[in-house]
Amino acid sequence: MVDFENVINRMKDFGFKPNPDIVNIHIPNAKANIIKGFDYFVGDKYTWLNEYDDIAEWCENNNGRGLLIMGNCGLGKTLICGKILPILINHYCQKVIYITNAQLLNKDIDFILKQHLIYIDDIGTESVSVKFGERRLPFAELVDEAEKKGKLLIITTNLTPEEIEEKYGTRTIDRLHSITKAVKLSGKSFRK
Repeated sequence: MVDFENVINRMKDFGFKPNPDIVNIHIPNAKANIIKGFDYFVGDKYTWLNEYDDIAEWCENNNGRGLLIMGNCGLGKTLICGKILPILINHYCQKVIYITNAQLLNKDIDFILKQHLIYIDDIGTESVSVKFGERRLPFAELVDEAEKKGKLLIITTNLTPEEIEEKYGTRTIDRLHSITKAVKLSGKSFRK
């Protein structure tokens, strides 16, 4: 019988890496820490949405999966994912998240693909990249790479799951289901 572990270790010298390099996140007292982040950044100008509990649960143990937060404007997606989570992950996990937005995917995709922990704000607002006649779909490439290599993606979008599938295709949405925990926020904008 084949000893998979032994053969895989031997093949690593030739660049064979069948198992992704999964990122595990464990933030103790995540809900209290997220609330502390809200207090720091916006004071008392927020309301705790029930769906935030799902984000706190992900923070306590992400099971190696990224985070996809969907919902209308003004519900705290960018505040949580772009400000609070990077601080908590850095403090409790000693990891740094590369922070970008969807509009920069086309400009920096090759650099972004080299990162292992990535936050992308506002997926769905970027355009298709065409350089020297080569058409690329940076977000689809990033999701493919994340699945293969275990990259941790934290993503926010105003798109619904159906709109994500329409824009990026069944293959990408299927991979997102596999590599992220999806949280759909609902309600009215907190912006006044």
